[in-house]
Order: sequence, then C-alpha cells, then structure tokens
Amino acid sequence: MAGARALDQHAFDTSPDPDGETVLARTRAISDGALRAKAHAIDEGHYPLEIMRDFARVGALSAHLKSAGGNFGLAIDAMRAGARQCGSTGFLMWCHGVFGLYLDHSENRGLADRMLPPHAAGETFGGTALSNPMKSFAGIEPMALKAVRVPGGYRVTGTLPWVSHIGRGQYCGAIAQAVDASGAPSHEIMFVLRCDEPVELRQCPVFSGMEGTSTWGLRLADVRIDDADLIADPAKPFIAKIRAAFILLQLGMGLGVTEGAIDSMLEVESVLEHVNQYLDNRPDEIAGELDELAGRVAKLAETPFETSTDYLIDVLDARAQASELSLRSTQSALLHQGARGYLMSAAPQRRVREAHFVAIVTPAIKHLRSEMTRLSKVAQPAGLLA
Repeated sequence: MAGARALDQHAFDTSPDPDGETVLARTRAISDGALRAKAHAIDEGHYPLEIMRDFARVGALSAHLKSAGGNFGLAIDAMRAGARQCGSTGFLMWCHGVFGLYLDHSENRGLADRMLPPHAAGETFGGTALSNPMKSFAGIEPMALKAVRVPGGYRVTGTLPWVSHIGRGQYCGAIAQAVDASGAPSHEIMFVLRCDEPVELRQCPVFSGMEGTSTWGLRLADVRIDDADLIADPAKPFIAKIRAAFILLQLGMGLGVTEGAIDSMLEVESVLEHVNQYLDNRPDEIAGELDELAGRVAKLAETPFETSTDYLIDVLDARAQASELSLRSTQSALLHQGARGYLMSAAPQRRVREAHFVAIVTPAIKHLRSEMTRLSKVAQPAGLLA
C-alpha cells in the first residue's frame, strides 16, 4: 500500500509549528490516501497504529492541547477527516485525544510532563476506560473498579468488559471507587492504568464492527497504582471540569461518518439519480443538516470548558443529533448504492455498522436523552417543577 500514501515520512517535518489549515490539509491527505486504502483491513481487525503515528506527526491528535493552542474545533475537524474514511480510526483518534485531555488538565504536572509529550507525538499510545464510570455517575450502572488506599498509592480490583486503543505497553485513563477498610465508599480516583502485568487483558467477543480498535477486557486483582500515576484524587470535580470537552470531542466521529455516507451517495448519483430521486434523505438534504450541525459544533468548540447547565445540554443535544444523523445518512447511502453497497468490502455497509457504534458508544443516545431530561429539570425554576 506504500504507493497509496499521500504523504511520505519526511513530509511531516516541513513545518515544525503548522497552522490549523496546514494541520487539516495534511490530515485529509493521510485520510484520503493511506487510511482509505486500509479501511477494509481495519474493519477486519487491523489495528492502524502506523496511521495514528502519521496523524500525530501532522498535529491531528494534539490540536486541542494547551501546548498547541487548545483548538478544539481543529481537533474535531481532524477527527472528522479520519472518520470520513474509517469510523474505527476516527474513534481511535478520539480515544487518543481524550487521554491527552486528561493529562493536559490534571493537577499532577509531574505525570503530565512525563507522559503527555510522547503521547501527543504518537511515540506512545493509550485510550480511555471511562465508559463504566460515566454510566455510574449517571446512575446507570455501578462502578466496576474498587480502590483501597495503601501507603504511596492505591490497590485496585475489578473488571472492565471492553476498553479500546490499548495493548501491552500501552495505557488508559480509568476511574475507581475508593473504599475504606470496611468497604464503605469514600470518593473516586482517576489514574493512569498501564496495561502490563499484572493487569490481565482478555479477548473480547467479535463485534459487528470496530474490530480494528484493539478493544480488550481488563481484569485487575489488587493492582497497585502509585500516587505518581493519579490523574485526579478526588475524581468527580475533575470530571465535572472536562465532561463537556470529553463529549464534544466525540462529535468528529458522527460528522465524519455522515460525510462519508454523503460521498457514497454521490458516487452513484450520475448513474442512479433517475431512481434514487425517490429515496428519502437525499445527499443535498443530509449535507444541509450536516452543515448546520457542524456550525453548531464549531460554536460550542470555542468554549469547551464552560460549565453552565445550558451549555452542557447544548453539547449533549449536538452529540445526540450527530448520532441520529449518522444513522439516517448511512442507511440512506446503502439504499442509494443498492447491491453494490451491500458487498462485504463496500464502504456503505461498513458505515452502517460504524454509525450504530456512534449511537451506542458512551454516552449512547438513550444516555444522552436521559441526561438532557435530568439537566433540563434541574435548570428550571423551582416553581415550574411538577
């Protein structure tokens, strides 16, 4: 596939501090070249660390970090470019980027100074294990990991069923419920979990998509976490600070998968427009909705750490809209292409499965709607509450 690469290794060094337009142009070149050529292999299980390294070298995985100007809009656009060609890789970009977010805003600057530079540069890789904690904070399920304080750190025990963008030699951000000697909960801690012994990595069942995301089950049995690896203790105030940014970054996935679906519709327009005109969710209609949503997202990305309830509701609503639009657009793309889009190697059928993932990954549509309902009630004046 070397001939399909749009950039060679030396092209990444032409500008040591590229502007946003350059970062995005280089990201799109990688996406439309090497990533597009490998999308089917990734869907079948190839874990594209070589593509992720390329993205890191051009600044696509670090645009939202303080050292790069904290440009969340650019980070979302870069993820959108990746997800346009491969939803799995778009998701990996989010996993990697959100771990960088944790370190960037941690008060443990020693940890950030050690880990963030190589992480941002794509020299090391790691993701996030916050699906269960986010559901736990929303009252959907109990916290899976438990931590007991010991001198100089904690001992953590528990099982997480699936965590992505990890492997031996990699790491993730995780949260555990701290308990006292009697087992009573006290607070939560957030920490870097290094995926080496004695942490057990368990093979996951085969999913219908996203097989190239290196997703594993994790089992911890009295694993020591040193204070030096704590991201936040306590964790809840930290999560409240970054929650909107965490969700906002995910929007690149839905935007990109939708844009890819539009591409698939347009691929057959010249030969099938005479019959495709009778379908719902035509490319112009979806493109208009995508542009409107992208405009909303760009505005929200200007203030990713705003903490007002109204702002968080807007972020959650945009995230839900991205899920719904990706579902409609990918189904329409498959119908537009017909049998050719139903081939196992075809992008439209793959994107249908990717859109389903966008809609169920934490926070899933049902989780988003539940939180918006809860927050809307909290935001109402007391006299309006029935």
